[in-house]
Amino acid sequence: MLYGISSYFKKSFLFALLFSLVSILTNKSVAQESEEKEVFKPHHQIGISINHVHVFEGRDDEENREVLSLPAWGVDYTFQFHKNWAIGLHTDFVIEKFKVEKVYANDDDNETVERSYPIAPALMGIYKPSESWSFLLGFGGEFAKEENYFLTRVGAEYGYELPKNWEIFGTFSYDLKWNAYDSWGIGLGIAKNFGGK
Repeated sequence: MLYGISSYFKKSFLFALLFSLVSILTNKSVAQESEEKEVFKPHHQIGISINHVHVFEGRDDEENREVLSLPAWGVDYTFQFHKNWAIGLHTDFVIEKFKVEKVYANDDDNETVERSYPIAPALMGIYKPSESWSFLLGFGGEFAKEENYFLTRVGAEYGYELPKNWEIFGTFSYDLKWNAYDSWGIGLGIAKNFGGK
């Protein structure tokens, strides 16, 4: 049990360190840019994305190890309250049943569990060093009828503004599910800004 917790905290520390380093480096480059012509106004954003979630600890019907690539939807709400900072509720919906080995299980024999259409919302803190880039870190849960897991999510997004407050974006995220397994996802989405943008 201690090994699983220790391994998890090492990963969490590395992600936090990486997030801090990216924040410092991008903050220096943003400071060198000229000031924006427009004054920032807080605004809301609602987005939807089509994603692929990848699980390295997947199992097939014969319990053999396989890497899973699962289809998923992402639904995101974000409130940007500062030019460089935002908060949001980002939710992933995996639209398949699958089997996975719990690699962070408490006992020596890792258990294989089934997951039925899990939903994974996370409350995210978002750092925006520029208009296009966002770096995310947050906590939430993965919920399925079999069992629920606490998760830590880290991610990055790149958005491209379109007319009339629309935006297309690419997203990458990594979920560490406590006492269970990890997954990472990539996706492409569209979002609409509301409010003072």
